[in-house]
Amino acid sequence: MKKNNIINEWLNENNDPVIERLVKRNLAIANKVRNILDEKGLSDKDLAKMLNKTPSEVSKWLSGTHNFTGKSIIKMELALDKRLLHVEPVKEYVHLGIIPGTMKQAINEYTENNYQEIMPSKIG
Repeated sequence: MKKNNIINEWLNENNDPVIERLVKRNLAIANKVRNILDEKGLSDKDLAKMLNKTPSEVSKWLSGTHNFTGKSIIKMELALDKRLLHVEPVKEYVHLGIIPGTMKQAINEYTENNYQEIMPSKIG
């Protein structure tokens, strides 16, 4: 916990919101990895072997002071078979306007019209 106090003091002195968010995110990732290791009954050394890294490097990662790259996060996710970060997929919506009848009827009508437009040229 002494290291966290040093980090908090540094953040308070420097007051950079970007760095503060980065440090907090790195600490959260490190804590999540630590919890997953505990759940799976694995040690830092085990994770180091799984990642083909030295135990000292993994220890640095899990201290929360390491700046994780996307690649290192994905390597840990694959090794631990757990997601460390969750990003919402982008959803695209198409506005069709007012649809008379039910959605099912509109889909069937669209499919039938599309089918008729495409198929005759392929048959003939």
